[in-house]
Amino acid sequence: MNASDRLTRPFRRVSPSIETVRGGLWTTTVDAATYIDGGERYQAAILEQYRLYVEMTDRLAARRGLTNTFLLTVNTATLTAAGAVLPQVWTQSPWLLVIPCLVLVGQCAAWFWIIRSYRQLSSAKFRVIGALEERLPASPYWRAEWGALGSGRDRALYWPVTTLEQWVPALFAALYLAVFVVVVVHAAG
Repeated sequence: MNASDRLTRPFRRVSPSIETVRGGLWTTTVDAATYIDGGERYQAAILEQYRLYVEMTDRLAARRGLTNTFLLTVNTATLTAAGAVLPQVWTQSPWLLVIPCLVLVGQCAAWFWIIRSYRQLSSAKFRVIGALEERLPASPYWRAEWGALGSGRDRALYWPVTTLEQWVPALFAALYLAVFVVVVVHAAG
């Protein structure tokens, strides 16, 4: 892997293939024949695992929402505090803002990567749900809903929320940098 690939790889949108998920999902030692009554209890076990997995996926989405709410609150409070403190720093040395600005931009970068990690984890979880649905009578998520949304490829049908979520920390970081530049330019002028 060359240096360019090492730098761009973390920013690529890569998801596990459904084939990879299928290959790791089903155990080779347990199938319908290993159950006393055959297929009925086996299907019930698959359905129960499906229910549990969908619930876990829903909890992940809730955690992502809480994380975003927390970080949005922190950044909003920071901007409010900056509005109160900035007039005093404006007249003193603007270089006092270098460290706080770097910390805030770093925090926004971490927020960006947290959202990206949640997106990757959710993507893998939804592929597992799709593979589980292959053994169920209906495929409401994988074939019906995801298919109706063009599998996320057509922005006219569906714009992935995590793509939009990642703009928020980027905008906060840009705002912090812009405020810092304005304060430095104002102090120099």
